[in-house]
Amino acid sequence: MPVRVAVSLGDPSGIGPEVTARAVAALRGRGGPVLFGDASFARLAREAGLELPVVAPGEPLPRGAVLVRVTRLAAADRRPGLPSPAGGAASLAYLEAAFGAVARGEAGALCTAPLAKAQVARVLPGFVGHTEWLEARGGGSRSVMMLAGRRLRVTLASNHVSLREAIRRLSPEGIAAVAGVTAEGLRRDLGIARPRIAIAGLNPHGGEGGAFGDEEARIVAPAVARARAAGVDASGPFPPDSVFFRAALGEFDAVVALYHDQGLIPVKLLDAVMGDPAVNVTLGLPFVRTSPDHGVAWDLAGTGRASDRSMRAALRLASAIARRRATSRTA
Repeated sequence: MPVRVAVSLGDPSGIGPEVTARAVAALRGRGGPVLFGDASFARLAREAGLELPVVAPGEPLPRGAVLVRVTRLAAADRRPGLPSPAGGAASLAYLEAAFGAVARGEAGALCTAPLAKAQVARVLPGFVGHTEWLEARGGGSRSVMMLAGRRLRVTLASNHVSLREAIRRLSPEGIAAVAGVTAEGLRRDLGIARPRIAIAGLNPHGGEGGAFGDEEARIVAPAVARARAAGVDASGPFPPDSVFFRAALGEFDAVVALYHDQGLIPVKLLDAVMGDPAVNVTLGLPFVRTSPDHGVAWDLAGTGRASDRSMRAALRLASAIARRRATSRTA
């Protein structure tokens, strides 16, 4: 049976609420997701063909899909495409409420609709993203962001930092640790018994033997050696302009990218061009968390043009991973 998923509805002025409404309606409320958001979400759900019971925080949760009304925002604070300070605070409140449901065992997995990091940082200084917030709250020695599609899976050696800072932070120990979490996540959560991990280089053509930089020899190759010594089937460093299509063609089960955009550009290109919706999965946490692979998309909010494919995939994958983990614990 599907596992119940707690869903935080993200920024009320972004596309999160509308794509979630359509995704839950398309899945016919399968698994009875618990949606944490604004009271106005019930109207979006009705427009998508889904009637939702609405309860206040702390009330008993009925079976089936249900909306937990965390806020009652004024219309001016939830206008599509026009972010507001109140909306930023609300998106954090939804996340806290959904995380609480998972922590209390009321839901078996967490799925987060997109929020605006800058808006949340106004009420929570230092906030840089879901992944880092959940790592701090949920425990676990190291969390790793994985973007998973049908053709390509990518994990990141650094998340939401500047490119300069991402390069400065690279170390053999850190990259090898990400490779290890990636391999364990693929085994435990996706059922890949012997995962093959490729590690991307940093410089054009993998540094061309030192002509364009020494990071491959000084940092990345030692990381591959460390990962292999720890039992990970890791290889590389591979030139970043070829490793992703090699993985998409089936040569590797995942690629460790060395910075955020190096990994996300090929994943999102496949999504946009090939219709391969990717899901953001946070590996290394003691609970399951997924999200769609897109942001708040202010320009699409309220237009009806935002696709709900990635949110549907995120909901399905959250339930599937949680079910796999539960099965492995009872086996």
